[in-house]
Amino acid sequence: MVTSDILAISAAWKLAQFLNQFYSPLPASFVWWIWLGFPSVFWLFVISTLALFAYYRLYSHTNAAKDYAKAAQLISYVYLASLVISYFYDPSLDLPRSLFFSAWFSSIFTVITARLVTNRLLHQLAAKRKPTTVFLIAPACRLPALSQLVSQQPHYRVVGAAIAASAHSATVFQSILRHQPEEVLAESIPDAELASSLFWRLRGMGIVLRLLPSSREMIYRRGVPEIFASLPTLRIEASFFRGFDYRLKRWLDFLLAAVVTLIAIPFFFVIAIAIKLSSPGPVFFRQQRTGLHGKVFQVWKFRTMVVNAPELQAKLEQKNENIDGVMFKITSDPRVTSIGKFLRRTSLDELPQLFNVLLGQMSLVGPRPLPLRDTSLFDSWHHVRHQVLPGITGLWQISGRSTIKSFDDAVRLDLHYIDNWSLNLDLDILLETIKIVCSGKGAY
Repeated sequence: MVTSDILAISAAWKLAQFLNQFYSPLPASFVWWIWLGFPSVFWLFVISTLALFAYYRLYSHTNAAKDYAKAAQLISYVYLASLVISYFYDPSLDLPRSLFFSAWFSSIFTVITARLVTNRLLHQLAAKRKPTTVFLIAPACRLPALSQLVSQQPHYRVVGAAIAASAHSATVFQSILRHQPEEVLAESIPDAELASSLFWRLRGMGIVLRLLPSSREMIYRRGVPEIFASLPTLRIEASFFRGFDYRLKRWLDFLLAAVVTLIAIPFFFVIAIAIKLSSPGPVFFRQQRTGLHGKVFQVWKFRTMVVNAPELQAKLEQKNENIDGVMFKITSDPRVTSIGKFLRRTSLDELPQLFNVLLGQMSLVGPRPLPLRDTSLFDSWHHVRHQVLPGITGLWQISGRSTIKSFDDAVRLDLHYIDNWSLNLDLDILLETIKIVCSGKGAY
């Protein structure tokens, strides 16, 4: 449509000069003057017109008669403004009124005609195009009207629907999988974690999620405003894994991990000797954890427990203090060695994970990677935390560390981090982590 407007204005100026010669021929000198100055004057006029069209949303996907009237009105404003400016810029400039009015009315005629033709062609192309398949999620009272509205558009086809109140149900995702829509249009998602889970699961399936502005989630989620089936929507996009900021995060991860590792080498030797002297067994503890996109990797830590700790855990399960049982935590864990208590309280046991960061398996900041035993107990929406690199520290750790007893609460903090990620947030978390580690708050 922008190209159409530019070509229409160009045609209008040529048409004005052509018509003007029939009823008010111009002096040859004036004709040459106007064409010598044509490029700069023309583009100034075009830019002003396009800017006004964009400001008044004349480039949205609408084709209402009022838009054509608004276009004529805005073109008139530009011509009147140019007349006033030219007078104050050079009062001696005698612009022929016949040429001015010819250009004015020619511009209105060519722009509106070009827009009518362009809109007609776009609608014909849209009608021939394979319609985009859409799955609807909305309150029961809204579904019929929403379905009818979307179905009325020639380039959209509703293939399925679900009630927003039942969006937690696994059958909704099964229905989406069965219908394989290209886009999901959702209204009134009941809670934030469901919206985030829905987005990340659909993203993995290559399906676009759109939220209607009435959805509460538009307040906490970042999205791109777009007109969809004549409705204003937010096309939800991931804040992670894109752009220069994320690449900079990975470079900083590697650089900081390398620097801290070099500085910490003497501490590695001291801690290794202390572990060997305090209890029999290896210096390092290695365990399989779930990382990015559910990929299993081996995490490194300084050993803080007795060698047979995994076998003893089965006997201690009934003492688990986490209310949902996903993670295993007890305040006075008898498996922890004397030096292990100190390492845990100061978080020095996490230092070997710098090697995981250097290998690209982890980040300095992100959701903590959990053992396979824990991830096997996840609800479906918990897996959203696997959409990003796990980290040595994260929002969960600085918001309570081991004092958070509900895994759902911990995941909500991880989701908030994922949905609102920025380099500034990473820096805030790192600084807060240093303060908390120095205080020993919430660790055991």
